[in-house]
Amino acid sequence: MTPATPGVPEPEREPEPDLDLTHVPTPRPGPRPAVLVLPGGAYGHHGPHEGEPVARWLAGLGLHAFVLRYRVSPHRHPAPLDDAVRALARIRSRAGDLGVDAGRVGVLGFSAGGHLAASLANTAAPPDLSVLAYPVISFTDEPHEGSVHHLLGEPVTTRQRLEHSAELHVSATTPPAFVWHTADDPAVPVGHSLRYVAALAAAGVPAELHVFPSGRHGLGLSGEAPYVAHWTRLCERWLATFGWTEMDQAMGQEPARS
Repeated sequence: MTPATPGVPEPEREPEPDLDLTHVPTPRPGPRPAVLVLPGGAYGHHGPHEGEPVARWLAGLGLHAFVLRYRVSPHRHPAPLDDAVRALARIRSRAGDLGVDAGRVGVLGFSAGGHLAASLANTAAPPDLSVLAYPVISFTDEPHEGSVHHLLGEPVTTRQRLEHSAELHVSATTPPAFVWHTADDPAVPVGHSLRYVAALAAAGVPAELHVFPSGRHGLGLSGEAPYVAHWTRLCERWLATFGWTEMDQAMGQEPARS
């Protein structure tokens, strides 16, 4: 850090904006694991069906859920990632007061929120696991240009696209991931999920991938698509393998509905 020059006032720093973070607690006694929920919306808005309804589902599994409405366009990178990093740090630092197990804090992201979750998973202080639902992953291969534009503005350089392609930044320290997509997603092709899971496998990181035959983009808990709705039960069973949910309950619960 450069020392201050005597007699010269330091420039004022802009205060960090307040986080828009909603806690949906679980009624089960703690400390319990927690999940940071990141709704999608192409970095331009937040899908409401990917926020509180998802948090209530998680709370029913015995997990604390925190819905983050991170900054979106006209804010650009690094604003959304800064918000996610701060939210994760806040949950961990206040774990005792919140009834949270600070050693078990994950992230769940949908679409562009999945891109943000994957980006968070490859920071210096990542979550303990991640769940990615039809995520935007690559800004170079089959990119979702709406997300690219809203996050980075115009023009976008090749270097920026590479820097924000999450599959290129996976390492052995990236946390385990549960990933799902539909094979005919017309907005964010299934190749995004395939590339990310391939990168995890190459790095020796545990991952579980489910590709459902059909379904539009943005299904959330999938109340309108009963077959795809099985992702919630599959995810709960995956969480049970880490001890975050109870396996007996996971084996018998019906898929959630939005």
